Amino acid sequence: MTDPQRLIYQTDADRYEALIAREDYQGNILRTLEQIVPNLDQRVVLDLGAGTGRIARLLAPRVKFVRAFDESEEMLRVCRDRLAASGLVNWQAEVADHRHLPVDDASADIVVSGWSVSYLAVWGNENWRASLEEWMGEMKRVLRRGQPIVLFESLGTGHESPFRLPHLINFYPWLDEVGFQNTWIRTDYKFESLEEAEYLARFFFGDEMGDNVAKNNWIVLPECTGVWWKEMQG
Repeated sequence: MTDPQRLIYQTDADRYEALIAREDYQGNILRTLEQIVPNLDQRVVLDLGAGTGRIARLLAPRVKFVRAFDESEEMLRVCRDRLAASGLVNWQAEVADHRHLPVDDASADIVVSGWSVSYLAVWGNENWRASLEEWMGEMKRVLRRGQPIVLFESLGTGHESPFRLPHLINFYPWLDEVGFQNTWIRTDYKFESLEEAEYLARFFFGDEMGDNVAKNNWIVLPECTGVWWKEMQG
């Protein structure tokens, strides 16, 4: 992930929310979660890298409690506003690093993370493997035995079929190494207009993506997303 996008997470949550509010108009994220983890009710969920709360908002009506974590207070500002507006009270949103969660041992039933854990590899430089191993250790600590981690990570925005992104070249094989199963889904963006599509795509993904949206008249911007899951055995 590039530094401009990291800056967006720290400073521009409202525009980011405008973008991701258009994502996955097909509803595949929740549908896939429910296939991987049946009987979501009565489960305590940790949402890592919750951002503005897209996954937390999907799950809160269906689970016992959601604890949303992100390193950006700016993102959590919007997350809290959106969750509060829902009228639900079974949630909490806190600043935390994925590797050091303010969570009791063996207290969670599911860990979910969308487009976030991979940053430990991307931003970890030569220490990326140690960062991911530290994260896995924390997952073993907080999850009850036999409970799942479910990760959603990019396999290509602007692609009709899965495409392994060069900046995640270390991350994808690492997931295989530590025993995650995987599949992929479409999480296309559907915008109100071509002008909105170009503006928001250019804002987050950069000028090349904005140009491609305009060239292809992409009011629906295709996106492939990988889904990885693993039961933690303690």
